Amino acid sequence: MDHAATVDDDGGAPAKWKVVGPGLVVAATGVGAADMVATLVAGSKYGYGLLWAVILGVVLKIVLVEGAGRFTLATGKTIFEGWRSLGKWTTWYFGPYIMIWGFVYGATAMSSAALPLAALFPAVPLTAWAVIMGLLGFVMVWFGRYSFFEKITAVLVGLMFVTVVGLAIIAAPNIPEMVTGLVPMIPDGGILYTLALAGGVGGTITLAAYGYWLREKGWYTPKWMKVMRIDNSMAYVLTGIFVIAMLIVGAEVVRAAGISLSADDTGLLELTTVLREKYGDVVGVGFLVGFWAASFSSIIGVWNGVSLMFADFWGNMRGKASGHPDTRIGGKYFRFYVLWLTFPPMLLLLLGKPIGLILAYGVLGSLFMPFLAITLLGLLNGKRISAQWANKLPTNIALGVCALLFGILGVQQLVVAIAPAFAV
Repeated sequence: MDHAATVDDDGGAPAKWKVVGPGLVVAATGVGAADMVATLVAGSKYGYGLLWAVILGVVLKIVLVEGAGRFTLATGKTIFEGWRSLGKWTTWYFGPYIMIWGFVYGATAMSSAALPLAALFPAVPLTAWAVIMGLLGFVMVWFGRYSFFEKITAVLVGLMFVTVVGLAIIAAPNIPEMVTGLVPMIPDGGILYTLALAGGVGGTITLAAYGYWLREKGWYTPKWMKVMRIDNSMAYVLTGIFVIAMLIVGAEVVRAAGISLSADDTGLLELTTVLREKYGDVVGVGFLVGFWAASFSSIIGVWNGVSLMFADFWGNMRGKASGHPDTRIGGKYFRFYVLWLTFPPMLLLLLGKPIGLILAYGVLGSLFMPFLAITLLGLLNGKRISAQWANKLPTNIALGVCALLFGILGVQQLVVAIAPAFAV
């Protein structure tokens, strides 16, 4: 039977959009502490000069996520099934990548969510908070269904939005300068920084998880195509507002304070100190709450979405069809990866990060976004998708820009990743 004739779980009722959906989940998961810091630093260094790059980044993510969702709805296949159709090379890349990425990211995500809590409650050590965050995410994903996970994400997005956008309003943005920042320009010596800002707005492996969340939501067939596009676009518009708010804070608060923030998550703690001095403890604590919400939404999003991706990958390797109970939420392959994300990374919290593992993580990670863009070009053109849902020329151009942009970023990240191995 043609996939378009498949009847959804709702018995064929008309497709209706709801404010809270998979788009909100993928957008919230993709924006973490690293994106907040990068945008703050951009605002503090260049003011509103790179506002255009933030907006470009949002548009590129809309294109990428829409492509992943369109492939799933149009064909009924998961993104991993699509990748396999492009050749074995995709599996050889994705298999090692998802295992190494999960191991290192688990420790990074737990530490990031622990930082604001350790600042609020310093009596508890940072490592203890990191373990608590990992365990809390584990319990919520292990026992929760998709609908519960979606509602929790919506609450966290609300906290992020209220605290950070509220802070941007308090900081009083310079509107004329913001308008000037819409004109594309690259500051002296800032080309790679500009590319990183455009490419880093909510961009992670979870972009490719969108199709799996569509399935868990019950959106299987092309009748959901319009709803999916609204869902994705509205979610990334919210993401754009959030990131622009961080740019305003960088331009109006950090630059005015004349300080240089650290390039890692501790930069957000340094900002909190400035906020407390300038606006008082209420604003400072409120920002820490938003910082925590952004970090913890990434934990539960990755624990859920990337576990679904792994479960589908391993199920296919074991000869089980995508959608088999073992590959869905609560299935044994899904639960294995939730365990993998939670407990082995706790060793990294205690032992530090092995150089070899970090090297492999950097090499494989730098290649994922160009991998996604290039494979979507292959999946959304030609025989793998019906002509009705195939790419039009503007989408192919946009995906080509994504592939080029992320390819340049990937090479730059690759150089950074392997440089320590050759250091004298």
